[in-house]
Amino acid sequence: MRVLNQRAVLDRLRVGGPATRPQIAKDTGLSKPTVGQALLDLERHGLVRPTGRTTAGPGRSAVLYEPDPAAGYVLGVDIGRQRIRIAVADLAGSVVARVDERNRCRSASAVVREVKELAARTVSDAGLSFDDLVVKVVGTPGVPDPRGRALRHAPNLPGWERPGLLDDLEAELGPGLVVENDANLAAVGERAYGVARGVDVFVCVTVGTGIGMGIVVDGRLFRGAHGAAGEVGYLPWPGAAPDGEGPDPRRGQVEAAVAAGSVVALAERHGLSVRSAREVFAAAKSGDERALAAVRDEAERLAYVVASVVAVVDPELVVLGGGIGSNTDLLGEPLRAALARTTPLAPRVVAGELGDGAVLSGAVAMGLRSARDLVFDRTGAVTL
Repeated sequence: MRVLNQRAVLDRLRVGGPATRPQIAKDTGLSKPTVGQALLDLERHGLVRPTGRTTAGPGRSAVLYEPDPAAGYVLGVDIGRQRIRIAVADLAGSVVARVDERNRCRSASAVVREVKELAARTVSDAGLSFDDLVVKVVGTPGVPDPRGRALRHAPNLPGWERPGLLDDLEAELGPGLVVENDANLAAVGERAYGVARGVDVFVCVTVGTGIGMGIVVDGRLFRGAHGAAGEVGYLPWPGAAPDGEGPDPRRGQVEAAVAAGSVVALAERHGLSVRSAREVFAAAKSGDERALAAVRDEAERLAYVVASVVAVVDPELVVLGGGIGSNTDLLGEPLRAALARTTPLAPRVVAGELGDGAVLSGAVAMGLRSARDLVFDRTGAVTL
């Protein structure tokens, strides 16, 4: 009963915000002495703290309590082909330290070492140790395979599909590690902090070096039977070359047709010499007609992907993100026009609000869901 009372009080503070003992008693149905004992136990174990006193209303002021954000911390990691981003957040979700470095690694082992070094630097910058971390969440391209302790469908990171990779990550970052697909985490981030707040059925399509999609149904991630739901890069592409003559099947037809490399190829087809998709969009923003034509072509291709997804999932919202997908100022109008010609199931298509921080935000949000319960269990408050 004591642990139930403590959890009830802590949950009330987490959901309803700072409150006094009488307010907590009223909201939970517990007696004031019971609430007082629970607050004493929770405060003694660093789970709640006084945050001031009431000033309004007649009578004496009362102490306000809130969950102590320093009761534990979450490590979020975003491993991308171009950059590695890491953040440490407290239990209130406030980021207390962050690093963002270019990924220059040429092997899986080098990436794992770099992640460990950057994580150690981030934790140190926050004035913490790894013992202070309750949960660590890593976002990465690919589909985690718990049985093989590997990642599948991650061709854009050299060696990233080798057996035992998940064990290597856990050996470097320690226990309490969760590895999740990056597009899934982008969807989690946009629902927790971004444009999809309050939306229960939506998809988040990220287009950059590769293409991926996170699917949220009834407010929860939908991963499918094998964790590969949303791997839209493997959709068939109209007019693709016969087997053996087209792109590497490990990459997928749609990914080859829509991701960054295709944007460069489209620009070159229109007579523009560029080295990256970023240069194509920069030229389009400056009014270059060749770049604008390439962007329109990209929008047409992206519309095919969105139309295919909408017919199956029927989302309320399609969120676009990633280095390419986030350019909705250029892609938006031709994309919507192409969708109108393609399907009557035209959803609302919007840019993500979190930009290149979507995956990292999702990692923190996912970590917090577990950490807030785990930190209660590990304090031993129930033994008082």
